[in-house]
This record gives sequence, C-alpha cells and structure tokens, in this order.
Amino acid sequence: MTLSLNVQDIALKKGHKLLVSNVNLTATSGDAISLTGANGVGKTTFLRCLAGFTPPHRGSIQLVENDSQLDGVSIIENYSHYLGHAEALNPARRVDQELQFHCDYLGGTDLSLREAIARLRLGALLDLETRMLSAGQRKRVSLARLLMVPRPIWLLDEVLSPLDIAHRALMVDIMQAHLSGGGIMVCAVHDPLPFDTRALHLTRPSLEEIGNA
Repeated sequence: MTLSLNVQDIALKKGHKLLVSNVNLTATSGDAISLTGANGVGKTTFLRCLAGFTPPHRGSIQLVENDSQLDGVSIIENYSHYLGHAEALNPARRVDQELQFHCDYLGGTDLSLREAIARLRLGALLDLETRMLSAGQRKRVSLARLLMVPRPIWLLDEVLSPLDIAHRALMVDIMQAHLSGGGIMVCAVHDPLPFDTRALHLTRPSLEEIGNA
C-alpha cells in the first residue's frame, strides 16, 4: 500500500482569529514531518485538522491510497491515530480497564493488547488507577493505542516531552519502526527528533493575509 497525504493551501482559524494561512504539505509512505512554530501559532489546531476534528477555514486535505482518493471520514476512522496533549484517560479506571476500553473501542484484539502492554512496559502499572500515574506513565498508556490497532498515519503532539530518557529511546524505536513499515508521521515538536525528518514550520499570517481571510 502506498499512501500520500496532500495538504493544499490550508488556512486555519480559532474563533475569528486567523492562525496560519497558505500551508502546503505532501507526505508519502515512510515520511516523518516535524511540525514547528512558536507557541500558539496553530500546531495543535493543524494536527486536529489533519485528523478531521477541526475543519479548515480554507484549502483541502486529501489522502490518496494506490492512486485512489479517500474522503475525510475514511482518514479519521480508518487511517490515522491522533494523540494530543491530553491523554484522554478516565481517572476512575485502572490501567488494565482503560487499555481494554480503548482496545475494544478502536477494534483491537486481545493479542494486540498484550503486545502493546509488553512493548511499552506497562505490566507493572495495570492494577493502578490512571489518576495515580505520573505524566510519563500516563503518556505511555496513551501511546498503547498506536500499537493496539495499527494505522498508517500518526499525528502526534509533543509525544516525547513527558517521557524519561529510557522511554524516549523506546518510543523513538517504535516511531522508526512505524516509518520503516511505510507509515506516515506528523509530529509537533519544540526539540528536534533524533532521526531524519522534513520540517514544516508554521508562521503567523501577514497583515495582508489577515485582511483577506
């Protein structure tokens, strides 16, 4: 399977405020994109737009699989994982319950769940309520979704920031394996990722672009 994610002349707004304008991107199987820019410029909004949660103010997003164009619903439901700043964990559930919930919701299997637990070294956390976890531990539980149900496009927002050195190295291995398998990754970052990526730098719109929005 060959995928191509094509972003053409995207403009994004938050309320009445124009965040970015005329953003273009083409990413194909095996591509890693580092999404950079100042705080508040719209990196998270851009990732959410790619995932289908936030419509663009202007422009288009297309996903092409083996020369066949897919619609936006297919992108979010079948082809992408979005992991934002918030881990979206229920604080009243134990880790094992939370992982089972997400596995069932996303359509994973018992085998894929066990493999994700082993890969992310979550076994010692399973009996704990998620509210008792550290920030790095919560992030690792959230990351299990990437492995429980393989999807070719990963949209990640500062995915390494709460992890310790050992688990950053583990996650980097997982990310590189995803790319080697033909996946696409767009990752909002402040610090460079420790492997080759292409940069997409978001900047604030000019006064002329704001006037034309």
